[in-house]
Amino acid sequence: MSYFVTGATGFIGRHLVANLLKRKGTVYVLVRRGSQKKLDALVERMGWDARRIVAVPGDLAKPRLGVSADKVDELKGKVRHFFHLAAIYDLAADGPSQVLANVEGTRNAVALAEAISAGCFHHASSIAVAGLYPGTFREDMFDEAEDLDHPYFRTKHDSEKVVREECSRPYRIYRPGMVVGHSKTGEIDKIDGPYYFFGALKKLREMMPPWMPMIGIEGGRVNLVPVDYVADAMDHIAHKPGLNGGCFHLTDPNPRRIGEVLNLFARAGHAPQMTMRLDARMFSFVPFPIKATLGNLPPVKRFTGMLLRDLGIPKEVIGLITYSTRFDSRETERALKGSGIRLPDLDDYAWRLWDYWERHLDPALFVDRSLKGKVKGKVVLITGGSSGIGKATALKVAAAGATTIIVARGEEELFATRDEILAAGGTCHAYTCDLADMVSCDALVDKVVAEHGGVDVLVNNAGRSIRRSIELSYDRFHDFERTMQLNYFGSLRLIMGFLPKMTERRRGHIINISSIGVLANSPRFSAYVASKAALDAFSRCAQGELSGKGIVFTTINMPLVKTPMIAPTKMYDSVPTLTPDEAADLVVQGIIERPSRIATRLGIFASVVNALAPKAYEVVMSTAFELFPDSAAAKGLPGAREGDAPQATSEQIAFAALMRGVHW
Repeated sequence: MSYFVTGATGFIGRHLVANLLKRKGTVYVLVRRGSQKKLDALVERMGWDARRIVAVPGDLAKPRLGVSADKVDELKGKVRHFFHLAAIYDLAADGPSQVLANVEGTRNAVALAEAISAGCFHHASSIAVAGLYPGTFREDMFDEAEDLDHPYFRTKHDSEKVVREECSRPYRIYRPGMVVGHSKTGEIDKIDGPYYFFGALKKLREMMPPWMPMIGIEGGRVNLVPVDYVADAMDHIAHKPGLNGGCFHLTDPNPRRIGEVLNLFARAGHAPQMTMRLDARMFSFVPFPIKATLGNLPPVKRFTGMLLRDLGIPKEVIGLITYSTRFDSRETERALKGSGIRLPDLDDYAWRLWDYWERHLDPALFVDRSLKGKVKGKVVLITGGSSGIGKATALKVAAAGATTIIVARGEEELFATRDEILAAGGTCHAYTCDLADMVSCDALVDKVVAEHGGVDVLVNNAGRSIRRSIELSYDRFHDFERTMQLNYFGSLRLIMGFLPKMTERRRGHIINISSIGVLANSPRFSAYVASKAALDAFSRCAQGELSGKGIVFTTINMPLVKTPMIAPTKMYDSVPTLTPDEAADLVVQGIIERPSRIATRLGIFASVVNALAPKAYEVVMSTAFELFPDSAAAKGLPGAREGDAPQATSEQIAFAALMRGVHW
C-alpha cells in the first residue's frame, strides 16, 4: 500500500506521515523544488525511515501539482490513499494568495489524484467551511454555510466544493477544529488561534500578581483540538472501510467559551485570571450600523490598531470573539468507536501548550536584546559625555558599534574620553558646547546634522544640581534660572533641533536622564527637581504627539549616582549610591527596551504613596528635611566649603539606607 501526501512537512502533515509510516508501504510526499533539504532535515528530526519516504518535486499552484508526466506514469495505480493537506491556514493572509493555495491548489490535487488513479482522495478541510453559521453545523451540511465574506472562510468552503463537485475518485473530507499543539509534548510550529493571546497574558503576569482578580470577556465558544488527535483520527478513519463520501468533524463536542479557555491558559502561565467575564452578547442590543460606525471612527481604529499591534493580536482574530457556531461530530464518534482514539481534555494539557510556547515561540525570545543589535551603525549623541554617567554610557555604546558623539563644556576631559574610546577601537566624535547657551546648542545641532545627518539616539544626560532649602534661596533666584536653563531649556533645545530629521525619517529615540527626586519630591532640591520635572512633563506630552511618527521618549528617573556632581556633598560618601557604570546600565536598558520610563521600585512606590496618601508622605518628607540640614556652604557661611560638613550620623545613614537612592 502506498500513500501520496501534500503538505507533509506542515504541522498536521508531519504527524500524519509519522502514523502512516507505522503501516506498510511507501509514502510519496510533494516537495517544492529546492526544498529537498527541508524534507531531509525533517526526516532526520522525526526519525523516519528515509527509504520509505519518496520526494516528488511539484508546485501546489501548477496543473496536476506540477508533477512531471514521467512521474505520473510511475505513480499510476500505486497510490491507495491520496492525502491533500497543503493549504494556507492563516486568517491574516491576503485573498489572492488564499484562492491560489486553497482553491486552485485543491483543484490541482484532485486532477493529480485522478491522473494517477488514486484509490481514495482524503481532503483536509476546516470548520471554517461553515462560515459564521448561527447554530449547530452537522457533518452532512455544506450549502447551509453563512457569512463567507472573509477570504479564509470562503476559500476553505470553495476548496471543499471542488472536492465534492469535481473529484471523480472516492473521497473523504475531514474538518478539524482550531488545531493547537501536541497534547503530550505541547509542540506546535507557529503562533495561531489562542496562542495570539499568550503574549497579553504574559504581560498581565508581569504587571499583576496571579491572585489579582481581573475583568475580561466571555465571548463565543472556541473549538480547540490537539494535532495528535487530528492526525490519529484522520489515519484511523482513512483506513476504515465503508466511509467513502463521508465528512468528519474532528472537533470538540463540548467546546469552552473564550473566557474559560483564556483562564485555563492564564492558570497554566501563572497569570491573573478573569474572575468577572462580560458576555459579549450583552452588547447585541446595540444596532450593527452604530457599532460599525463607532468602530470605524479614526481615533477608535488608531487606538485599537496600536493596542493590537502591541499585543501581537491580528484584528481578524478579534472578529471571532463572538463566534457562535457549534459542530456536531456524531459520524466521527461512530467512526472512531473502539479505536481508543479520544479527544483529550484541554485541562490536562493546557500547561504543556503554554510551556512549549514560552520556551520556543514567545516572540520575546527572538527580539535582539543586545546593545549591539540596537546601536551598531547608529549615531548616538550623549551630553555630559566627558565624565560620570555620560562617559560610562559612551564607552558602552561605542564598544557596541555605535557612531558615538560626546558633548561637554570642558575640552580636556572631553577629548581624553574621545581618545580613550578611539584607542579601544570605537568610533567617537567630541564636540564642545555650553548647553546653557541656546546659541551654542543651535550651533551643535547644525554641526551634527551637517556632519552626521542627525542622530538616532539622543541622551540628554548633562545636568546641574543644587542642594539648598527654599528659605535660603529667597535672594538666590538665579539658582532656579541657571538650573532650569541647563536641565530643561538646554535639553529641550537639542530635542527641538534634532526632531525634524527624526520625524522625517520616522525613527528616533530620545532618552532624558531625570531624577528619582521627581518621584520622591526630595526636600532641598526644589530647583533641581522642578527642572527635571519640566523635562519629564514635556516628554509625556511629546510622546502622545510623536509616537505615531516613530519617535520614542524614555525618561530615566535615576537614583543617586556617585559622580562629580555630588562629590562636594560629603554626606553622600556614607549613603548608598550607584556607580556610574551601574547607572550607564540603566541607560543601556533604555536603549534596548525603549520603555516610556525606567525607575527604581522605591521611586515608583514613593510616587504611588504620595498620590494615595499625600499627607502621610508629607510627614516622611518633613522628617527627612529636618534630619538632613543645609550644609554650611548652602547657608553661605564665610569660608565654608562642602568638605567641611560633619560626617553623617548613624540616624542619617539608616534613613538614607531605607530610602535607598533618594537625594537628601
